Amino acid sequence: MERTYLMVKPDGVQRSLAGEIISRFEKKGFKIIGLKMLQISRATAEKHYGEHAGKPFFAGLVDFITSGPVVAVVLEGSGVINAAREMMGATNPLKAAPGTIRGSYGIDTGRNIIHGSDSPESAAREISLFFREDELFSYNRDVDRWIYE
Repeated sequence: MERTYLMVKPDGVQRSLAGEIISRFEKKGFKIIGLKMLQISRATAEKHYGEHAGKPFFAGLVDFITSGPVVAVVLEGSGVINAAREMMGATNPLKAAPGTIRGSYGIDTGRNIIHGSDSPESAAREISLFFREDELFSYNRDVDRWIYE
């Protein structure tokens, strides 16, 4: 089964949206195998957003993601990476489709509520950055037979 990393950003936590957001993914049928709240260090944030190092918005991005606690989530399911990206909506909330997470709750690109991995490689890297292997739990759900053929 495919895995992805999601992070409810500080704006989503401060606005009390973490439960609502996580619930959407559970209702879709994806399984939570890792979940925790944490305060990201600057070093971890710089590693997480390393692909943006040197860009004009990098410092602001690091400042924002370290400004308050986040909720880190690992989801598992068939096609979860692409499905989660669709459910989140466009990075710019003003361009996100109505009903998506960013379309429903976001207003500004810099405060867009949620982060999600964009590829299997990113998911593996991000999961290992925020979770140890012993913090991820594989388990069977009876409901899976009603979700997957």
